[in-house]
Amino acid sequence: MTPQSVTDLDREKAIVRAVDTLTCEGEAVLALRDRIDDSFVQAVEMILNCRGRLVVTGMGKSGAVGRKIAGTFSSTGTPSVFMSPAEGVHGDLGMVTGADVILVLSNSGESEEIVSILPTLARLGVRIIAMVGRLESTVASVADVVLNVSVACEACPLGLAPTTSTTAALAMGDALALAVMEARHFTKEDYAIFHPGGALGRKLLLRVSDIMRTGDALAVVTSEATLRDAMFAITRAGAGAACVVDSDGKLIGIITDGDIRRALLADDRALLKQVAESMTRNPRTISPDRLATEGLHLMEAPPRMIGEMPVVVDGKPVGMLMLKDLAKAGIV
Repeated sequence: MTPQSVTDLDREKAIVRAVDTLTCEGEAVLALRDRIDDSFVQAVEMILNCRGRLVVTGMGKSGAVGRKIAGTFSSTGTPSVFMSPAEGVHGDLGMVTGADVILVLSNSGESEEIVSILPTLARLGVRIIAMVGRLESTVASVADVVLNVSVACEACPLGLAPTTSTTAALAMGDALALAVMEARHFTKEDYAIFHPGGALGRKLLLRVSDIMRTGDALAVVTSEATLRDAMFAITRAGAGAACVVDSDGKLIGIITDGDIRRALLADDRALLKQVAESMTRNPRTISPDRLATEGLHLMEAPPRMIGEMPVVVDGKPVGMLMLKDLAKAGIV
């Protein structure tokens, strides 16, 4: 293909076409608001009460939209799969059971491949939600619930390429999925369970206990210990601070390597002094069952950010939460 440049005239045409497309599609989506009625509520209830899965089907561009809708349902608490009607007539209908609900997308309501699977769906006793652009169509006539996603015209200047119609179907699919999600009382924590590899999953699933340093990686000293003892304890643990405890093992403070360096700058004999003279008393703490992201918020809280925070149970240190470990875990 010969490379082409955009002239000033073509540039103006491109801008006009883009604005017209967005206007056409935006108005079509907004028009759907007036069609949210009892049929929509029935569709929500049907999906909520489904004992099987939501099976989404559609051909061509409707199929592409259907795949996205199925993905949205699956990630928001409703088990959902996409089935191509073209493959359905060649065996994939075997994935459908009478316990399922099927969501059919067809702008015309007459797609040959979809119409061909309707008798089998009826035989299986599957309940059908039709998302169509024509209410007087074959698909709409057999559906239990019909959602009207008709549009006045396509944004395509030729009136041929599915544009406005697919945008309207996608928007209605999102509306349906999110209404079902809210009715399920689906939470951020639930969402994170289905997205364990993502940033949100890490923030909502990881607990302080998953990240905190324990055992040999936890430095603990008494208040009577010297700064030299504290320095060696911190070094052995490969940490940046040590928990300071009393005779009962209860946390009374924290001593950081920064505290030790500052003490040495003020007095080159400071290593022989007791930890109690340089430690921070009553430090911020957190329990191991709290979310790691809560730990981050505590560490960032005024008056200053801290890099280490003791993790305590019944007043005794069981771990150390470190900012650099939160960063490695993707929490920061």
